[in-house]
Amino acid sequence: MPPSPDTTTSDPDPLGGVVATLAAFVVGRQPLVDTLQRVAELAREGVPAADYTAVTTLRDGRPETTVATDPMIRVIDQAQYDADTGPCLDAYRSGEILGVPSTEDEERWPEFGQEAARRGVHSTLSLPLMLGGEGLGGLNFYSRRRNGFSAEDVARAARFAEPAAAVLANARQFWEARDLADNLQTALSTRMVIEQAKGILMGQQGIEPDAAFDILRKASQRENVKLRVIAQRLVDRASNADG
Repeated sequence: MPPSPDTTTSDPDPLGGVVATLAAFVVGRQPLVDTLQRVAELAREGVPAADYTAVTTLRDGRPETTVATDPMIRVIDQAQYDADTGPCLDAYRSGEILGVPSTEDEERWPEFGQEAARRGVHSTLSLPLMLGGEGLGGLNFYSRRRNGFSAEDVARAARFAEPAAAVLANARQFWEARDLADNLQTALSTRMVIEQAKGILMGQQGIEPDAAFDILRKASQRENVKLRVIAQRLVDRASNADG
């Protein structure tokens, strides 16, 4: 049985402080990966039975260990990604909490179990990160001990996973919106430069807009550089000449 809680502590619910810190987390102050790294670190604080923690997300439809509190975990997790089956993947896909009491004796996910045991991880706990019924990723806990996670630990991890999913969703939404805004700004700037270049060619050669654009396009193909670069060169030369 797990040891009885220390009744002398001044904080009867230490997880509450961790969850409060997570819930108050302000996304956008740091890159997404740094936000998730903080989530993983707080998860380990909230579930002290865990020696390591990690967050799995999808990149272009493929799972990856986005952050981990120890580089070794990436190697262990890769075994399940290569096999396309494992506790983290199945927790994400099924929406269920899945535990491995003993990696040495694990029969459901032998590739994962063997790799974990070989590297000194003897039990694991995986939870889906879900918000509004949508799977966002997986939150994973790893222990160097067999049967490292009690029922109380599972409950603590589940309590932490809900706000963690909200942070992940909010951070992802923020950075997707930020990237979209940046891309739109880049597209607008590119268009302005191209229009300037076209105007210069039209004035210099007395040609129509389509003909000016065709000159820029052919130069881009001939030099194997982006059209925006060709346009910017022309604008810069004209500016220097005027100066």
